[in-house]
Amino acid sequence: MTSPASSASGAFATRHIGVSDADRAKMLAEVGYPTLAGLIDAAVPSGIRSTSDLNLPAATESEARAELQELASRNTVAVPMIGLGYHATTTPAVIRRNVLEDPSWYTAYTPYQPEISQGRLEALINFQTMVGDLTGLPTANASLLDEGTAVAEAVTVMRRVAGKSHPRVLVDRDTLPQTLDVLRTRAAAVGIEVGEIDVAKPLPEGDFFGVVLSYPGCSGAVRDLREVTAAARARGALVTVTADLLALTLLVPPGEYGADIVVGSSQRFGVPLFYGGPHAGYIAVRAGLERHLPGRLVGMSVDDAGRPAYRLALQTREQHIRRDKATSNICTAQVLLAVAASMYAVYHGPDGLTEIARRTHRHATLIAAGLRASGITVVHREFFDTLLVRVPGRAEEVVAAAHDKGLRLRLVDGDHVGISCSEGTTENHVRLVLDAFGWAGDDLDGLAAGAPAALPPGLRRTSPFLTHPVFHQHRSETAMLRYLRKLSDRDFALDRGMIPLGSCTMKLNATTEMEPVSWPGFADLHPFAPLTDAAGYLALVEQLETWLAEVTGYAKVSIHPNAGSQGELAGLLAIRAYHRSNGQPGRDVCLIPASAHGTNAASAVMAGMRVVVVASRPDGTVDFDDLEAKCAKHSDDLAAIMVTYPSTHGVYEESITQLCELVHEDGGQVYVDGANLNALLGIAKPGEFGGDVSHLNLHKTFCIPHGGGGPGVGPVAVAEHLAPYLPTHPLHPDTGRRDGIGAVSAAPFGSAGILPIPWAYIRMMGAEGLTEATRTAVLSANYVARRLAPHFPVLYAGEAGLVAHECILDVRPITAATGVTVDDIAKRLIDYGFHAPTMSFPVAGTLMVEPTESESLQELDRFCEAMIAIRAEIDLVDKRVWAVEESPLRRAPHTAAAIAGEWTRAYSRERAVFPAGVTSDKYWPPVGRIDQAHGDRNLVCSCPPPESFAS
Repeated sequence: MTSPASSASGAFATRHIGVSDADRAKMLAEVGYPTLAGLIDAAVPSGIRSTSDLNLPAATESEARAELQELASRNTVAVPMIGLGYHATTTPAVIRRNVLEDPSWYTAYTPYQPEISQGRLEALINFQTMVGDLTGLPTANASLLDEGTAVAEAVTVMRRVAGKSHPRVLVDRDTLPQTLDVLRTRAAAVGIEVGEIDVAKPLPEGDFFGVVLSYPGCSGAVRDLREVTAAARARGALVTVTADLLALTLLVPPGEYGADIVVGSSQRFGVPLFYGGPHAGYIAVRAGLERHLPGRLVGMSVDDAGRPAYRLALQTREQHIRRDKATSNICTAQVLLAVAASMYAVYHGPDGLTEIARRTHRHATLIAAGLRASGITVVHREFFDTLLVRVPGRAEEVVAAAHDKGLRLRLVDGDHVGISCSEGTTENHVRLVLDAFGWAGDDLDGLAAGAPAALPPGLRRTSPFLTHPVFHQHRSETAMLRYLRKLSDRDFALDRGMIPLGSCTMKLNATTEMEPVSWPGFADLHPFAPLTDAAGYLALVEQLETWLAEVTGYAKVSIHPNAGSQGELAGLLAIRAYHRSNGQPGRDVCLIPASAHGTNAASAVMAGMRVVVVASRPDGTVDFDDLEAKCAKHSDDLAAIMVTYPSTHGVYEESITQLCELVHEDGGQVYVDGANLNALLGIAKPGEFGGDVSHLNLHKTFCIPHGGGGPGVGPVAVAEHLAPYLPTHPLHPDTGRRDGIGAVSAAPFGSAGILPIPWAYIRMMGAEGLTEATRTAVLSANYVARRLAPHFPVLYAGEAGLVAHECILDVRPITAATGVTVDDIAKRLIDYGFHAPTMSFPVAGTLMVEPTESESLQELDRFCEAMIAIRAEIDLVDKRVWAVEESPLRRAPHTAAAIAGEWTRAYSRERAVFPAGVTSDKYWPPVGRIDQAHGDRNLVCSCPPPESFAS
């Protein structure tokens, strides 16, 4: 088999794949196979192999870039004044270049190893502090996926906390339409009744567990919500308020008038429109609800020297703790976008944010004054940035006139137009808006003099916010640049070295893939812009969905879900809808192997299914006897089985086709989790070997970077019979996709702004490159497994003794003999300049390693040698040279401060910080080992006072 290097000199695949032809030969010799084709034949069951090559011609980097430029040019970037939760904003260049476009931020992994994530964690605690201060609530998490899903998450929190038997939630009818649709989708699946209310009227009779209010409303109206909030709480219900963070610089925060939860989006804090995403949703809660927060929460603790340190608090990835009892399947945040939003607040500070809000409001009041002077009705007297204008019978005419002037207004109906101002609104835009309505005047200064503020006097904010010094110290670009650099230097990302963790593929995110994200044609388009404005995006989406269908063997793909968890939910909702359409609504049992990822069980519950666990054999494979028994028992109510392939244990299970046949025979559908698709591309297609539906992790296999814990994209791919049940959206540009099972993400195309990344990856790799990447990933994993097996037993392997794209190293015998744990090895790897493998998943006491095809043989060997050297240190513990508590393993990681003072440890300074193979350009962790229990006992989840760091 020739490699891309020998078959297409200069092809992109040679840049993406880190192993050269000569190195490949060495690796094959170590593994014991003469050719790469022979290795794949031995590792991958013949029964699942594709019979035809992929139909994906490759382009060079320059060709792909030119094609993307042409697509971007086909998008019309006008002045977006549509609103609906999305607003024009200016990303400060220092933040755009040094966060959004900086690989030290966008190639980092989720901060499960806090000692090497201190910069990102500080940025996220800034985000939490920003949200908490603005909403008037004490605790916010590190972001959610978007505003729509944040509301849905809040509703499930309210239901759990209220403990009421009647499953009804009341929702303000002036809520964003996409938010309502996401909530209805999620609520219908779990039996929650959604009732709409007019907040100006008394609450309806009957029981309800929660109320969702909007502040301001979708129409722009700013209503006093204090009375309805008090009424709801008096009846034992909880209250969630969706709020605009910029408006909260001027308005009384909901936390001050009794809201239990406040949710929304941080998009207008410097994050581009991106045609709908990715944007960081937010959620904040009152005291007492911290442990019910979905997603991730950053908190404070101390390291082994007593220094303050950040870490994930409470480990609130509840789908792993509660599994089939979980109410959330969120397993990623929007970290990169939350960082950008937090830095926008750091850069502008409270005074700058308030000025932006005042300017935005002033432009709205100017437009209102001009319209009223022309005899045109502005429906609401009190508003922040959005106007609802009544023009009987003229709405389409006005919107068309504004369109001709380069403005995009919202056509509400035949008699009403919506106008939203933003940070990007100028006085010229104000004039053009007024002209579109037929304004006869020309004196904006005169209008301004007679245009009073339209905020209710009783709702004007008086409480301070963003008082922490971090929001006051970085006004100059010099200060901001140095702050961002200081934080990024505290982290370990792919720009520093290999991140060899399994389950979440961490590989090269090429610059050519990343650059187009910032182009105005992709970054500055409103998600509800007219169809004609988005010709380039629509073509890109159609191409990408077609390519993803080609590589998976499915009939249809939707890129709507904006995370893998939401892709899971969408796929399971499609299965439920399919069974209902066949007159079998009772099919609600979802079989899930015991080793499955925690989101599988949580997603099944959220789709309204009952989870039945299928046992695993000692070798990690599905226990077929148990599977057959469970299928037989549930033959009348079996909805689906969820399996990961290759398995969560990193093995190509021989029996996958038999499993699919067995489930189909009993009327169920087969959901193949796409988390491990990096071991299948070009070799096998789930849609061909028995799968009915899969979600794909574009932030794993297809090179969207992890961003430190988000963004992600989780398209759902389905067989022909499930295609009618893909997600829909009430404002989808294709009117044929507006009605159906509903939305699972707030925007029609989810996180559209980062779709150029997987588009470029597939376009440049082509069929041969994708196939070669898969083969190289399998070779690299088997090479690592073979080198480390004498030192750390490989827990699972296929019938030929081979693994797939990852391997599990068994540390349990070592722990039993010496007391050295997976944590000790993980922290000691930091001293060697590595991020740790995945710890204790899917088996407690193990390490799961996934090297990926992007890493070179030199880096693979560096990792193997580090692990072998650590094994030698473990042997010294075993031989009682060191007690485990006094060993460099237990005392790791070692900071520069730790070796600067008096040294009394049982090993040398040199061994501590320059162990075997480590040179002077090593990574220095900013803190020592962090005490997790201390942080949970002393929960601090907002910016600590500066004196905390005085020592």
